[in-house]
Amino acid sequence: MIKNATLLILVLLVTVSCKTNNKETTQEISEKTNKDSDWIYLFDGTSTKGWRAFNGDKLPEKWVIDNGVLTFDTEKRLEDEHQGGSDIIYAAEEFQNFELYLEWKLPEGGNSGVLYHLKEGMGSMPEIGPEYQLLDDLKWEEINDAKLQEWQKTGADYAMYVPDNSKKIVKPAGEWNTTRIVFTPNNVEHWLNGKKLLSFVPWSDDWHERKSKSKWKNAPNYGKFKSGYIGLQDHDSPLWFRNIKIKKL
Repeated sequence: MIKNATLLILVLLVTVSCKTNNKETTQEISEKTNKDSDWIYLFDGTSTKGWRAFNGDKLPEKWVIDNGVLTFDTEKRLEDEHQGGSDIIYAAEEFQNFELYLEWKLPEGGNSGVLYHLKEGMGSMPEIGPEYQLLDDLKWEEINDAKLQEWQKTGADYAMYVPDNSKKIVKPAGEWNTTRIVFTPNNVEHWLNGKKLLSFVPWSDDWHERKSKSKWKNAPNYGKFKSGYIGLQDHDSPLWFRNIKIKKL
């Protein structure tokens, strides 16, 4: 009789424990789902809805979806042959404070950029919105027979802040990279392949001093807007993007 009672108690304890564990697992799944639901997909592999040319009314023909990837389908040109003109923006909504995530790859010698806080009708994208530089660091200089500054390389806040090369993971052309840009008025972060490369405070004394000494010193609209569109730069390189998503902060 005592043995049967003991066995019954053990069964009840195991049952309660399992239910508790299942409840915790369900809660964890729910929290993860809610966290994931905060993301807004700018490109999910199926549609270019919301995207159009910068200062234009439709998506340039060279931007297409191929096997779930947003690509810029063009022949690679050298920098001294650069024509451009097919920059695009996600024009369905402007964003202020955010975390932006995307995956990308370039060809050998490739060049592009991700820009934010863009406004139209007042100059080129780089003259208005800060740029997270995308570049083939490993082959660009050799192919173009030119030397780059650190503020021109992947992960830089172009012409303003340089990445920490000790934390930078540089992948060869043709391999996928991950990029995160976190923007708030108190702090901006650039991440590449899971590593934080740089941070700075926008519109700080340091920021204004750097701007006054950079190529943007005569660009009065550079970086002044606190909200705007997200943009992808055409630099006459084939480009590949996927999983472009943003979270409002």
